[in-house]
Amino acid sequence: MRRIRVENVTKSIDGEVILDNLSLEIPQGQFFALLGPSGCGKTTLLRLLAGLEGVDSGRIYLGDEDITHVPIYKRRINTVFQQYALFPHLTVFENIAYSLRVKKMSSEKIKTKTQDALKMVRLAGLDGKYPASLSGGQQQRVALARAIVNEPDVLLLDEPLAALDLKLKEEMLIELIDLQDKLETTFIYVTHDQAEALTVADQMAIMNKRGKLEQIGTPKQIYEFPTTRFVANFVGSTNIIEGTFHVRDGQQKVEVEGLTIFNVYNPLDKHWMIPGCRLFMSIRPEKIYISKTEKEGFSNHIQGRVVDIIYYGMSTRYYVKLRNGQVLIVFEQNEEHFPQEVIDYDDLVHLYFQKENVVLLEH
Repeated sequence: MRRIRVENVTKSIDGEVILDNLSLEIPQGQFFALLGPSGCGKTTLLRLLAGLEGVDSGRIYLGDEDITHVPIYKRRINTVFQQYALFPHLTVFENIAYSLRVKKMSSEKIKTKTQDALKMVRLAGLDGKYPASLSGGQQQRVALARAIVNEPDVLLLDEPLAALDLKLKEEMLIELIDLQDKLETTFIYVTHDQAEALTVADQMAIMNKRGKLEQIGTPKQIYEFPTTRFVANFVGSTNIIEGTFHVRDGQQKVEVEGLTIFNVYNPLDKHWMIPGCRLFMSIRPEKIYISKTEKEGFSNHIQGRVVDIIYYGMSTRYYVKLRNGQVLIVFEQNEEHFPQEVIDYDDLVHLYFQKENVVLLEH
């Protein structure tokens, strides 16, 4: 169990810069998620860590050891791929034991370590089966067992659940969290699925399309306090409203032309927040309260008309058009079978939110 440190790594493929002077430190023993859009370089970074590809410049460290040019078979780093890459002609047992046989371990030790790995991923009793007879979730567990049987310092997971259906994916996410907790191994999980990253990660890094890091933090820090417009838009859903920043009688406000003046609150000292500057407000849909009647006790109040409704079962998403033409998204939790208030298409509604739930972002 050792940390990973990436220093000023640059990587180009066919003349296109994929990673540009990237630096990143991943603490030991954590479940770390790399999240970003397709083509941002997250899988390329994983391949560099694994030793499947070489850097153009920069260094990679495992603990204090420089592994930049260490061959793949000498790195204490294993990878679980999206396609599982199981040997179809070998049993579950032999798939897991393969690397141990390559290392010429004794038969007794191979049996013990393989059986332990099978128990760890809840596949005890299936050691004699072949991959073709297993479900997608079971094949994924075999791939995991094969990766952990060597007791790596770091386990890399490259979108390992992409091929699974939603229910099975949710089950596997919980199992991955439990497995990482038991092993206390550093897990680095690559995905473009925000829900997966928010579910499993102790820490996460958001990469943009240019192969650069936008923000690093806990899932809550990333979701609740994004530092850039890209992060706010990419992680979850949000409403972005452009306006002009003012300070009046010591109170922070944002004026939006053709709409209203919003009350906002930002306790952090941001150097760019100068009265008169243009900025963006980010407000998450679940932070907005929607009603057909007027309410009290909120910092901000605007009106609009419902133009679209999407029912999800546990929640409903409303699209509300404001008088300046902008459409806001509002999530409402469906807590009761028979809600006291039914909101329908074309209804005039009131939207409320607190100033503390607004995040201010640089223009």
